[in-house]
Amino acid sequence: MNKVIIKTENAPAPIGPYNQAVWGGSTLYLSGQIAIDPSTGELKMGDVEAETRLVMKNIQAILEHAGLTFANVVKCSIFLSDMNNFSKVNAIYGEYFPSAAPARETVEVSKLPKGVNVEISAIAVR
Repeated sequence: MNKVIIKTENAPAPIGPYNQAVWGGSTLYLSGQIAIDPSTGELKMGDVEAETRLVMKNIQAILEHAGLTFANVVKCSIFLSDMNNFSKVNAIYGEYFPSAAPARETVEVSKLPKGVNVEISAIAVR
């Protein structure tokens, strides 16, 4: 199996020892994305809706760099700092999957990197 690293300047640079995404054969594994503006490297905290939109935009940039779209996504994991934000995050997330949504879980965690409210990772296939 070939392992190919995906790196685009249109998504945030990793903040630790990981990559934005890695091809493992025909499967693309996207690392969890948080609300970092890739053009400035700045964390964009605020309301959970704004964070979620930026997270999904970052995921989209990685997918596009790999030659994929949200239609290729087969699995997502959503991590929330507060499950009371579930409906807000779910509404925005759903805009990116108008039909044939991927498998998914959503869990509340005690803390997320840099104190964000939401982190989303994905698995896609070509």
